[in-house]
Amino acid sequence: MNRRDSLKLAAVAGVSSFVPSVLAQAAAPAPGPLRILILGGTGFTGPHQVRYALARGHKLTLFNRGRRPKEWPGEVEELVGDRDKNDYKALEGREWDVCIDNPTSVPFWVRDAGKVLAGKVKQYIFISTVSVYADTSKPGMDETTALHTYEGPDAMAETNESMRANMALYGPLKAASEREAEKQFPGITTILRPTLIVGPGDETDRFTYWPARIQKGGEVLAPPPADPVQIIDARDLAEWTIRMAEQRSFGAFNACGPDYELGMGAMLYGIRAVTTAGAKFTFVSADFLQEQKVAPWGHLPVWVPGQGDSAGFARTSIAKSLAAGLSFRSLATTTADTLEWFNALPAERRAKLRAGISAEREAALLKSWHEKDK
Repeated sequence: MNRRDSLKLAAVAGVSSFVPSVLAQAAAPAPGPLRILILGGTGFTGPHQVRYALARGHKLTLFNRGRRPKEWPGEVEELVGDRDKNDYKALEGREWDVCIDNPTSVPFWVRDAGKVLAGKVKQYIFISTVSVYADTSKPGMDETTALHTYEGPDAMAETNESMRANMALYGPLKAASEREAEKQFPGITTILRPTLIVGPGDETDRFTYWPARIQKGGEVLAPPPADPVQIIDARDLAEWTIRMAEQRSFGAFNACGPDYELGMGAMLYGIRAVTTAGAKFTFVSADFLQEQKVAPWGHLPVWVPGQGDSAGFARTSIAKSLAAGLSFRSLATTTADTLEWFNALPAERRAKLRAGISAEREAALLKSWHEKDK
């Protein structure tokens, strides 16, 4: 059996062995029904939280601006408010067992939510990011690793707009939001720090670029195969979040996957094993990509160099989270479901990926790389 055959076999085994365990886990009722308030709930991970929580027998309330109504497989209370305008009137005088805060990236959202919900919830779960860590140069970062410190004039004056205008603020503002969460909800805060969230429904295309590109076949430009990768399926994050509420687990936890070190090459071959296109990978060096001004994470999604300042970014420790029940779908399952979702999108949407490089740029880079060897 060659490497390609073994990867295909692993992919098929991953799909067939995983599906029953997921269905059994989702169908099993929780130890007791919880009243769960989700701030957001209609974005990427929120709908997965809602469906899983309903399957587990919980009672759901969503609070958002009401701009993206959904159909749910059960009864869901939906309240309307605008956090940018400190409009939390719909939450006043109410109590819940758990509040899950999905979309917050700026501290004043946490502060203002705390003014209404402090003393009204028994657990506050804040979805953060591994980007809060100040030093990503060392492999094995765990939850005790030092966080970014916001160095601007006033963290509470920062808005989503100011953060998007300067993405260097993203990590520091998330870290400041974590600190505000612990201030507003002392002793009952759970902080989950995911890496890149992937899977069907991801409108950023940051992971989708690779399955979409690979299913086209042909020669695929790829970064160094040994550089590590950490991703998490949105459904794995969502379902674990609900279980963390059921367990009343407090503290900070890294939410990265899988539970082994995955290289960029292994990820790409694993994706290819789900398709029939027979794409051929041309792995190029990080130095070449830097010379050609190809940005990690942006131009070539998922990838960050496995050396230097980012040597530890995709080698984050998840030992604490595994002990707390974090589990993962197989790469094959995530890939197949992502492709099914992507292929069902309108043709004009599929033609304009929101991450990655264009076909023309890829062809030019491949030509330059091959000419170096002449």
